[in-house]
Amino acid sequence: MKTIKKFLPFIGLSSMLLLASPFAMAAEMSNMDHSSMDMSGMDHSSMSMSDMDMSGMQGGEPPADARSPDYSNGVGYGEYGKPVMMGSLPTWGVSVDDLGYQFEDDQINFEIEGWYGDDSSRLRLRTEGSAATEDDKEIDSLSSLAYWQPLSIFWNGEAGIAYNTENDKSALMAGIVGTAPYFIETDARAYVYTDGQVQLDLGAEYEWRLDQHWVVIPEVELTAFSKDDTDNDITKGFNELGTEVRLTYEMLSRQLSPYVGFSYETVLSDARDLRRQNNEGVDTSSVTAGVKFWF
Repeated sequence: MKTIKKFLPFIGLSSMLLLASPFAMAAEMSNMDHSSMDMSGMDHSSMSMSDMDMSGMQGGEPPADARSPDYSNGVGYGEYGKPVMMGSLPTWGVSVDDLGYQFEDDQINFEIEGWYGDDSSRLRLRTEGSAATEDDKEIDSLSSLAYWQPLSIFWNGEAGIAYNTENDKSALMAGIVGTAPYFIETDARAYVYTDGQVQLDLGAEYEWRLDQHWVVIPEVELTAFSKDDTDNDITKGFNELGTEVRLTYEMLSRQLSPYVGFSYETVLSDARDLRRQNNEGVDTSSVTAGVKFWF
């Protein structure tokens, strides 16, 4: 203990010197005269970056034995072939949005769509209409074959050809299908027939989900024409308005949905008087039952 006490003064003095030395050096550097240090006389020409060996640094040309562009490194893919991304594979699908019976009119309504392609372009075949179950069992349908392509995040465009069995005429078709605000499924299609008649079909549908299986689906459709066609009970302007409310039950991974519903159809404007003159009905309401599915 006496020896330690003997050296304590020297230890304290050394610590003070160590702490003071950086400050002393800084003060000394600040008092130096740098004006006499002339850097202009130095020869910088010999300092060349090209003489430096930077081959070990990232970048530059890849070596001759670099990895192949398809990352196979020369190894075959075996019996399954080269893998591809799922989004680039063409696929197909069938959707039956409506296959039901309308009790009042004693007819079967249908709306069927099939497609082949990928997320960037598809070929679509679509048909909708009704088939009578009595008398001559006449089938009225509007079918189209179209090219489909996305226009934006929520909207898709389609263009092609169509045929209407009700007036026995073919047409050029163009349409926009997508999701409007508040998740309203919307479609608008225009048909230009060979005689110059233009038909415009507008539709909107909303799915009100009650739980994981029960869904209420209200739907409205509106049809308009560009000119009169008395042979087919058509007048210029809006001609028909159709509404329906369905209660569906989704089953089998939501791919199969039987439903019951109520539909109401009415004829509008001058077409209403024209059909009355031909002793045809202008207002129809009916209970409906059917199924919708896809695969």
